[in-house]
Amino acid sequence: MIPTSFPPREEIARLTARMLLEIQAVHFRPHEPFTLASGLPSPTYIDCRKLISYPRIRSTLMDFLTVTLLRDAGFEAFDNVAGGETAGIPFAAMMAERLALPMTYVRKKPKGYGRNARIEGVMTEGQRVLLVEDLTTDGGSKLSFVDAIRDTGATCAHTAVIFYYGIFPETIGRLQAHGVTLHHLCTWWDVLAEARASDAFDAGTLAEVECFLSNPRDWQDARKPADPAAGL
Repeated sequence: MIPTSFPPREEIARLTARMLLEIQAVHFRPHEPFTLASGLPSPTYIDCRKLISYPRIRSTLMDFLTVTLLRDAGFEAFDNVAGGETAGIPFAAMMAERLALPMTYVRKKPKGYGRNARIEGVMTEGQRVLLVEDLTTDGGSKLSFVDAIRDTGATCAHTAVIFYYGIFPETIGRLQAHGVTLHHLCTWWDVLAEARASDAFDAGTLAEVECFLSNPRDWQDARKPADPAAGL
C-alpha cells in the first residue's frame, strides 16, 4: 500500500536514527576501532541488515523511504525496483510492493554458469529503474550496479538507501557525475544527535565519534595499521 502521509524530513531522520539505536544496529568503538572493507579503521559501524528482523521498524522505514521518493523523484518516476545483492534485496522487495512495481535484483558479478546473468527477474529496455540498497558510504559500490542495469537498455537515475554516511564530501558528486541522484533517510550526524539526546553512549565516546565524523580521513590516517614493509 502506498503511504499517503508525508512527515517532515527532519522528523524522518530523527525517527530513523532512533530506530537504528533502539535495535542496537549502531556501534561506536573509538578505542578499539572496526576495520572497514577498505582496510581502514573506523570508530563507527552500522548494521542495517538487522532491520529485516523487526517488522514494525522495517515497515515504518519502508514507508518513510517511499514517501521520500514520491516527494523528491515523483509519483510516476519508476517502472522497476532493483535491489543490490545482497543487503538491498529485501528492502527492494518491500519498496516494490509499496510502489506496485516489478522487482528485480542485481548481482555483484555474473554468477558464472547458466545464463551468466547479473540481473535476476525481468528488466526490459527503456524501463526506469530505482536501485535500492541498505546504505552507502562513498557511493562507489552503487556505480557497478547502475552500470549493470544500464547494460540491459534500462535507465537508472536514482538510488535509495536507508542510511547514508554523510561524511565523505565526494560521494554526492561521484554519483551525480554518473547521472545518479541519491535519496536517503538519515546520516551519521542524525544518529549522533539522537545518541546524545537519548544518552545511548557516554560523553567521551560521542566526543571521539564526532571527531571522526568531522574529519574522517585524518582520523583514519592517524590510526591505520602500519605497513610491515615500511621498516625493511
